[in-house]
Amino acid sequence: MTNSGTDTPIEWMTALDLLDAYASRRLSPVEVTDHLLDRIARVDPDIGAWCFLDHETTRAQAKASEARWAEGKPHGRLDGVPVAVKDIFLTVGWPTLRGSLTIDPDQPWEHDAPTVAALRRNGAVLLGKTTTPELAWKGVTDSPLCGITRNPYDLDRTPGGSSGGSSAALMSGTVPLALGTDGGGSIRIPAALTGCTGIKPTWGRVPHWPVSPYGGLAHAGPMSRTVADTALLLDALAEADFRDSGALMPDGIDHLAASAGGIDGVRIAFSADLGHQKVDPEVAASVAAAVELLAGLGAHVDAVDPGFDDPLETFRVLWNCGAAGATSSDTAEQRAMRDPGLQEICADGERYTAVEYIAALGRRGELAISMGAFHQQWDLLVTPTMPFGAFAAGRDVPEGSPDHQWSGWAGFMYPFNMTQQPAVSVPCGLTSDGLPIGLQIIGPRGADALVLRAARAFESAHGGIPRPPLFQES
Repeated sequence: MTNSGTDTPIEWMTALDLLDAYASRRLSPVEVTDHLLDRIARVDPDIGAWCFLDHETTRAQAKASEARWAEGKPHGRLDGVPVAVKDIFLTVGWPTLRGSLTIDPDQPWEHDAPTVAALRRNGAVLLGKTTTPELAWKGVTDSPLCGITRNPYDLDRTPGGSSGGSSAALMSGTVPLALGTDGGGSIRIPAALTGCTGIKPTWGRVPHWPVSPYGGLAHAGPMSRTVADTALLLDALAEADFRDSGALMPDGIDHLAASAGGIDGVRIAFSADLGHQKVDPEVAASVAAAVELLAGLGAHVDAVDPGFDDPLETFRVLWNCGAAGATSSDTAEQRAMRDPGLQEICADGERYTAVEYIAALGRRGELAISMGAFHQQWDLLVTPTMPFGAFAAGRDVPEGSPDHQWSGWAGFMYPFNMTQQPAVSVPCGLTSDGLPIGLQIIGPRGADALVLRAARAFESAHGGIPRPPLFQES
């Protein structure tokens, strides 16, 4: 089905396109919702992006939105736009199982996470919940509960994670907007590997409750197929919620409007490898071409590394201790049901003392200060998002990896969770195997609008990448 008035099929329309179609009465939220639910039934059995659907509730939300549009009284920024909810976020009436066999679905589900509450306030249609690895613990998406989620560009490859269900849903044309979380790359990794866009906002920009076991590493944020839609969703999510005591007060910035400016005169540091990461030559070439394009848009670009050593070991102390804390009350039976890799990092986290954990927090703070100093000279830092394209689905690491833990290949990701900076991934090309390549744009704390502005300027000049071949005919 195509949108009357354009040649774009409904499944590939942006959220902004949908809002325009609702306002002009070319489409209704019910038509769009029914179309996407039907599409999920057709294409998702091969992808595994969705883990929970509730057609009755979702259609009721669409009908309520349709009535508001008919009365000329839409409310919020997203009225009638379908959104995918990563199965980490609490949702009233829907189970939140976090990819785990250890959580009982048969219990009252009486709370919305701040992100979900914001979606409701803004009139969104909650289309369903998307898959995640157990407790969002790793950078790929498979779990004991839901099995393997696959990449729409190649069903034998991973979409990344832990927001891989959300990215796969976006790039299989089943939803225009999605929620993600990012504690060590979990928005940006799948955005890069599946060719969508996602931002890890400044920590606290989007309220997050219940408190993540990964503490100050964990960000909630938006994902979509365009930078403008990502900015739109960020504006809806960045609303105050008293339940997150660490949330930033809303700054009044309209990120969608702010993202429309250019980058003439912006000072950009380009690091091809952060001084210590090994990058596939195809990725390196694509990212270098993207940087040349940024320079052609008027930015002042220089090759500069931020100068920090790889903080992997410090990250693992913080990450593994968080995982251990999240599972500390497990029974022996529950431990046996867990992802073996998760159990491994929990066991590692249990061996650290409180003094060692506090020391790791101190090193995290030192890294944040060093990046703050770096941004006194450079407005933005640009790097590859991922050092390679998507690898085989069902694996935690690429074949032949010298490190058997996922964090060993996420060296462009976790440093900027430790510093709590905003970072966006936007597609910048394809490998010779036809797999997406991501460009990462990082800004100082609070510079979410600038990061999005640079990403949108790049996207407009670059023109994006083709849809997955499996879905180019639709």
